[in-house]
Amino acid sequence: MLEALRHQFGDPVGYALPVFALFIGIELVALRVLDDEQAKGYHGRDTRASLMAGLGSLVVGLVFRTAALLLYTVLWDHLAPWHLPADTWWSWVLLLLGVDFLFYWYHRFAHRVRLAWAAHQAHHSSEYFNLGTALRQKWNQWFEVLVWIPLPLLGFSPWTVYAAFSVNLIYQFFVHTEKVGRLPRWFEFVFNTPSHHRVHHGSDPEYLDRNYAGVLIVWDRLFGTFRAEGRRPTYGLTTPVGTYNVLRLQFHEYGAIWRDVRSARAWRDRVGFVLGPPGWRPDQGAVSGREPGGSVHRG
Repeated sequence: MLEALRHQFGDPVGYALPVFALFIGIELVALRVLDDEQAKGYHGRDTRASLMAGLGSLVVGLVFRTAALLLYTVLWDHLAPWHLPADTWWSWVLLLLGVDFLFYWYHRFAHRVRLAWAAHQAHHSSEYFNLGTALRQKWNQWFEVLVWIPLPLLGFSPWTVYAAFSVNLIYQFFVHTEKVGRLPRWFEFVFNTPSHHRVHHGSDPEYLDRNYAGVLIVWDRLFGTFRAEGRRPTYGLTTPVGTYNVLRLQFHEYGAIWRDVRSARAWRDRVGFVLGPPGWRPDQGAVSGREPGGSVHRG
């Protein structure tokens, strides 16, 4: 357990923060020098909200990850049928693939179950798409604790699980930009790219609930959620939150769920408002897209 906690404080994301800052600076220079009229670039208050969300996520994440490591260690020690080595290349390849596969389904779940979307929507709330937007992370990370449970049960050392997830997140930072167009065809076919992820952040009807990939876009191709980039996406929620207040960005959808549950007349409707797809209504069922029920927000 002490070893796991030691590795937790050596989170690769923490070491990557100076690199993130460097590339945000490079992107800012590129936006100014290249004078790209299509790119929205940066907005001061929006970027500040993203940075504050990212900072809060790091602090809160330390609590969630520590609790998760305690749980994973118990499962790994007492229930895993074997313990895989943490010092071989093949075990890391398997782990990185396992993390990416589970991330795809976790990400898809977060867009299709309103309670999970209530946390994840904060990341989609920006109407800008840049490397700073990548830092606009959620604070409520409860489901991440659950989604990685299969990995320690399969014998992966608990500390390696979050190390691999951090590598996944670091990769995803670089797909949040409008300054990179299409990459070589073979790369676009296998990996998540800025082009693919721009689609994911689009609020246009044809782009909703597409391209859930972390690193490998092949999961979307295999499971029918892939969409190629056509016209330039409109970023953000379909109905903007209209604030840069970080607390409201993080928690406003929980309030909307609570109001819908209180107004519901039947238990079936209450369950639907919490666990149904975003946009679920008793009178019309699920509405395709990322819509918190009462206020029709998409992103």
